Amino acid sequence: MSDVIKTVLVPYTPAEMFVLVDRVEDYPQFLPWCGRTELHERDAGVTEATLHIDYYHLRQSFTTRNSKRAPEEMQIQLKSGPFRRMEGGWLFHPLGDAACKIEFRLHYTFANAAFDTLLGPVFGYIAGSLVDSFIQRAEQVYGER
Repeated sequence: MSDVIKTVLVPYTPAEMFVLVDRVEDYPQFLPWCGRTELHERDAGVTEATLHIDYYHLRQSFTTRNSKRAPEEMQIQLKSGPFRRMEGGWLFHPLGDAACKIEFRLHYTFANAAFDTLLGPVFGYIAGSLVDSFIQRAEQVYGER
């Protein structure tokens, strides 16, 4: 099993960061590994989507069904894909009126050794750089603060 755990302080509100994470349809605009997305469902309590990885000729997809409590929390639950298990989530803790602490956790295991060998390094990079990518996106959307 692989684990990614990141905690950062950002000059953006929980609501601002939550919106960026929830808008999966925008991912191809700023995540270089994301070829496309399919939004299956979004309401106040759930976002379900398929993300298509297209990175250096490696193509794979996975679907998650994320339960959410805006703007504080989004829990990631695997629905389908090359994983035996994938779970984690985002927490957004307010720091005053204009900042927040982001906690991102992701635990995953590939379905078999072949997926681990082929996808492991790429997905490790993707998961490890995800928080930084969202911070850069916040700077583009909301401006540097």
